[in-house]
Amino acid sequence: MDAFYASVELLRYPQLKGLPVVIGGGRRRVDEAIRDLPEGATLADIPIGAFPLLKDYAGRGVITTATYPARKFGIGSAMGMMKAAKLCPQAIVLPVDFDEYRRFSRQFKQLITEIAPLMEDRGVDEVYIDFTDVPGGQREGGRVLARLIQKSIFQATGLTCSIGVAPNKLIAKMASEFEKPNGISVVYEEDLETKIWPLPARKVNGIGPKADAKLESHGLRTVGDIAAKERDWLIANFGKATGAWMHDVAWGRDDRPVVTESEPVSMSRETTFERNLHAVRDRAELGAIFTHLCEKVAEDLQRKGYVGKTIGIKLRYDDFKIATRDQTIDRFIADAKAIRQTAGQCLKRVPLDRPLRLIGVRVGALVRADSAEVTAAAPSSRSAVQAADTPSTTASLF
Repeated sequence: MDAFYASVELLRYPQLKGLPVVIGGGRRRVDEAIRDLPEGATLADIPIGAFPLLKDYAGRGVITTATYPARKFGIGSAMGMMKAAKLCPQAIVLPVDFDEYRRFSRQFKQLITEIAPLMEDRGVDEVYIDFTDVPGGQREGGRVLARLIQKSIFQATGLTCSIGVAPNKLIAKMASEFEKPNGISVVYEEDLETKIWPLPARKVNGIGPKADAKLESHGLRTVGDIAAKERDWLIANFGKATGAWMHDVAWGRDDRPVVTESEPVSMSRETTFERNLHAVRDRAELGAIFTHLCEKVAEDLQRKGYVGKTIGIKLRYDDFKIATRDQTIDRFIADAKAIRQTAGQCLKRVPLDRPLRLIGVRVGALVRADSAEVTAAAPSSRSAVQAADTPSTTASLF
């Protein structure tokens, strides 16, 4: 999907189309502009001058996404908002609304599966689709079916997407970035040298900043540079698994199938604070945030039909160091109270003497709520409940 979160917001505020807009800095509350709406007015009637500007933002929030006009200034996802303000002070700031983004996500994915049932979910705004056996899937190399998907999504939601069609997932992923926004790129096997090799190595999904820096240190800047190296050389310099993978990637080899059913191993929620919070001085505020995260994880589990038995927490301190702890209990749970109680037990095992920047809650070891494994584990639930209900002095700080 093209600038997905920002595009959803522009449906809500069409008067902001064509302007630099960033999404981030906090979760959606009642916007000041909305509070001042006259009787009978709509969100589209809010004057542009009523929206907050990036230059006036104060805090440590990060950008979730940005509209394409904002990206032209060098603004990107995960960038600190204070840094972004120096690049484009006139950008408009909107808070995130994950519930709304998930609603649109479910809608566009349903539309896709009605056309091409073999779809692999890759997150809120991205999917892989297998065109191979779909009627018309081979016409114009897949371009006809891609246009149909684009048209169906736009007519139903008003949102645009960009599609890359290729022999495998690796190349399709790269191709989907070629013609953004609202573009279609078809890449054939014989296009590897002309369309893929000139790309920066960083464009390969799986080559991160550290790997890219190491490649750069060897003078390898493009995919073609990697392809020019012998497999044994890459293995010697990057390790057996990574080196072999890089060689395959550079030559466009990828035999991963489109996986229509993938079971998540965990679900989590986390939040970064606008200011540092201390476990003692800000106990009430932290406690409310902690409880809210547990409630949202529980909602996610129940909505998707999962339960788990490993509960974990994540803390990031003011010095950016991270602490994680988890605890496995004797039963599968998906309710907020039990998650909160067990996560509280984890807090006993981490230092709480430093200010915190971030807190997160995770539930792992997931299984389907209606699985035989859950039924078999049911007899041991009483002792598990008693263990989870045991009060914790440290946990009471939150």
